[in-house]
Amino acid sequence: MANNKSAEKRNAQSLVRRSRNRARLSALRTQIKKVRTAVADGEVETARDLLPETLGQIDRTASAGAIHRNAAARRKSRLQRLVNQASGASAEG
Repeated sequence: MANNKSAEKRNAQSLVRRSRNRARLSALRTQIKKVRTAVADGEVETARDLLPETLGQIDRTASAGAIHRNAAARRKSRLQRLVNQASGASAEG
């Protein structure tokens, strides 16, 4: 419980930020899931089309401070590697 005005204000700001960050993270997870599902279903072209938009969303989420920049880099790397491996596998077979 906040004991003074500044603590009340910080609490209110914290709730607003939490709400924004939760929305950003939810949207990000949904977008990543679309790419992963496309790869799992063998729709490599769809995954390749979704990848640039997803990478941009990861960057925007990191720049907003909802995730750490190293976490963003890790997620981008893993997604790119996933799509590239799927592309290579479909090109060979």
